Amino acid sequence: MTRIIAGTAGSLRLAVPKSGTRPTSDRVREAIFSSLESWGLVEGARVLDLYAGSGALGLEAASRGAARVVLVEKHPAAAKIVADNARVVLGAFAKQDPESTPEVSAVRQSVQGYLDEAAADPRPEWDVALLDPPYELGNEELTANLTTLLPLLAADAVVLVERSTRSGSPVWPEGYAPIREKRYGETALWWAERADRPE
Repeated sequence: MTRIIAGTAGSLRLAVPKSGTRPTSDRVREAIFSSLESWGLVEGARVLDLYAGSGALGLEAASRGAARVVLVEKHPAAAKIVADNARVVLGAFAKQDPESTPEVSAVRQSVQGYLDEAAADPRPEWDVALLDPPYELGNEELTANLTTLLPLLAADAVVLVERSTRSGSPVWPEGYAPIREKRYGETALWWAERADRPE
């Protein structure tokens, strides 16, 4: 089990798939959201959670005030858990703060498939994109994800890639500017923004 750390759904427990996913630890999730909140990119944000696993990252954003969250997960068992967890978090809003209930969608689809469909009519709509791919995902596929994602990002958006420290730094395609790298034991966080971000 894992839990929502803070916000309207704080302390709610979330189900985690029995296999095939690697939930982000509370410590790392707190570090992620500390960064996002310091940049003003949680309240009212539009958040895309790719390789959602249990949905914990995107649902944490929803609990803390994001306006819209889309959770993309292709594994059937994990996708069901993502949808169930989303209902649990939205239930907390229904009880405590129905006026500020975010829009949360769970999509059962491959990440590249989802991005390819969105790229057919690219609109720069995402403020935050979170990618926590399986450790075995190769750099080529991750780079393809990031390339297709770029035109879907708002001008001041940030992108997070969470990987094993042994996987090495992501290969950021042209159009991205890396801004931060942090390591927490075996987990590494790499952040980037659009290279054409306005000053």
